[in-house]
Amino acid sequence: MNLHRMLLERHSAGKPVTVGLIGAGKFGTMFMSQVRSTDGMHLVGVADLNTARARSQLAAGCWPAEQYGARTIDDAIKTGRTVVTDNADELIAHPGIEVIIEATGDPRAGIRFALKAIENGKHIVMVNVEADAVAGPLLARKAKQAGVVYSLAWGDQPALIADHVDWARTAGFKIVAAGKGTRYHPTYHQSTPDTVWDILDKYMKIKDRNSINPKMFNSFVDGTKSGIEMTAVCNATGLHAQAEGLTFPPASRFEHAEICKPKADGGVLERKGVTEVTSSVYRDGTDVPNSLVMGTYVVFESDSAYSEECFREYSMLPDKSGKYASLYRPIHMIGLELGVSVASAALRHEPTGAPIIFNSDVVATAKRKLKAGEMLDGEGGFCVWGKQTPAERSLAEGYLPLGLAHHVKLKNDIAEGSRIKWSDVEYDTGDLAVKTRREMEAAFARPNT
Repeated sequence: MNLHRMLLERHSAGKPVTVGLIGAGKFGTMFMSQVRSTDGMHLVGVADLNTARARSQLAAGCWPAEQYGARTIDDAIKTGRTVVTDNADELIAHPGIEVIIEATGDPRAGIRFALKAIENGKHIVMVNVEADAVAGPLLARKAKQAGVVYSLAWGDQPALIADHVDWARTAGFKIVAAGKGTRYHPTYHQSTPDTVWDILDKYMKIKDRNSINPKMFNSFVDGTKSGIEMTAVCNATGLHAQAEGLTFPPASRFEHAEICKPKADGGVLERKGVTEVTSSVYRDGTDVPNSLVMGTYVVFESDSAYSEECFREYSMLPDKSGKYASLYRPIHMIGLELGVSVASAALRHEPTGAPIIFNSDVVATAKRKLKAGEMLDGEGGFCVWGKQTPAERSLAEGYLPLGLAHHVKLKNDIAEGSRIKWSDVEYDTGDLAVKTRREMEAAFARPNT
């Protein structure tokens, strides 16, 4: 409630929160468009391998050219301007920067930059939820040991969902389910970057197909992004993945308490205390009215008749029994809201959600019959999609995390719909991301796992 006041104090003192951004994609650009007008916050540098694109994105975010014309990091800090660079390591290592935003979307890059930020005493806001799903619990533990903040990104759905859960628990309610809405149909799991246009054209008016990355968009369509994001939620809140992952039941924004409750009470969940993603598409392909396609929700329960009566009196959204109720946020604004995480990390030393446990994993799952010798192409590609899986089962079975299923060769044939194991692929044991993931598996393994 007082972050803005704290930012104004830093502004008045001439000591704004200094930020380095790695990755000038959509999320990063949305943040850039807002930080320019945020008193008390200074975007010192933007690092992107394609500096021309980074400058173009700054211009698209309505930055005057002279404002991002700094020659060096020192020059940027001295003049209050911004430097554009292709050297993220230099940005992370500079002592004048307090917070690093990792927004590359590449799990391997995200893990490397997070570790380097922690080594250099920087708070890190992990927009890169793909990296968080692979090794977030270990990265957060290392950050805490180093006295810095590792935070999920406010504006992205996992941080917002974690906030819903925190709100409900703080108010004394028990969590039944938490999650988000999306557009889903069972056939989408086989979607590829070539066929994704058949789905996108139904609900997005994209005039220039060259303006988007179909592989990235396909990860939203084929169920992968939902698995990644709900894994982040579970690990940040202590909620659990269901045994067979997400079921994507169709639901309007007003029906979540009725649908996202245990099967024993007429809902779809295997038990209480899990994540679930609801669909804006019925199984016959028609659209769900008043869906939560861009929003987030939490379902909680009362343990008293008095609270149940209050649910009705104060226009909550209870189920028919009155025992369960839901709260939802209809939208999320991703990078436009990211400054909340930056300010919270720098000024409160508090994350807007961070992994506290390894409860959930997202596992590479075959989209079709795969043959030995094929090269996997990772998130949103032609070979695999990411299925949310309980971490305990993932560890016990030796499943391959989706984030590391890129540029690795299959040693065995894999049936369509089967989860892929570490033993099914050739991988580099010396790779930093692999080593970090293996370290996390050892650190968080349960007894007898």
